[in-house]
Amino acid sequence: MLNAMKNKLIEIWSNGEAAINGWLSIPNSFTAEAFGKMGWDSVTIDLQHGQNDYSTSISMIQALANGTAVPLTRVPWSEPGIIMKMLDLGVLGIIAPMINTKEDCEKFVSYCYYPPIGQRSFGPMRAQVAYGSDYYQHANKNIISLAMIETKEAVDNLDAILSVPNLTGIYIGPADMSSSYGLPPKFDVKEDPVFSNIKMIVKKARDKGKIAGIHNGSVQYLKEMIEIGFQFTSLLSDFRIMSSHAESLLKKLKDVDTKSDNTSAY
Repeated sequence: MLNAMKNKLIEIWSNGEAAINGWLSIPNSFTAEAFGKMGWDSVTIDLQHGQNDYSTSISMIQALANGTAVPLTRVPWSEPGIIMKMLDLGVLGIIAPMINTKEDCEKFVSYCYYPPIGQRSFGPMRAQVAYGSDYYQHANKNIISLAMIETKEAVDNLDAILSVPNLTGIYIGPADMSSSYGLPPKFDVKEDPVFSNIKMIVKKARDKGKIAGIHNGSVQYLKEMIEIGFQFTSLLSDFRIMSSHAESLLKKLKDVDTKSDNTSAY
């Protein structure tokens, strides 16, 4: 049952620790099963920029159930239909892109939770199979809602967004934030004003009792983000990890310079 299982991410955060999140762009249940057993604290199925959709996510979430990683998803957009369907499928957290205002955030949060704190419609289907017949009674306290902060408008409205009740936290999209400020889209940003924003956002989130998350392009940068207070950190994606490692091996075979750059987005 869900109340017996508890959401492992919530337990990690309540202990003041950071969670490491895997990222699935490829619509494949075998890849999902493998990632679910690697030791990631959570694994996110990406429906926004990944090749996944609702149908391919079904077998992927079933495969993740064979491992220990908490299943999450990034939806294509903050709209109630796909958010509620993915929750009914059994994911325990939603990452919503392009949350730019307090109103955006209020609507997003309302889609994630049952009344009285939200407007999620009842019909958990697979979630009830996975977590027990009492899923409804325990869902609200186990579902994670992360609003993506990835534009100048969102940064300007950060205080208002962080004031939204029941929002679990925020998740920085460094690529879109970079382009919003006229910089090339990439991960592992060290240029201002984006880097200053990143440091400011994590501090404000923690001051408001919210979780701060960020997507990263390298292990070194991810560790730096944990050091400054991020408690939810993602590393690349299945596609990026596979392609960069394969490319590195191929270059070694051909005696080509193997120095590579993982900082560019997607």
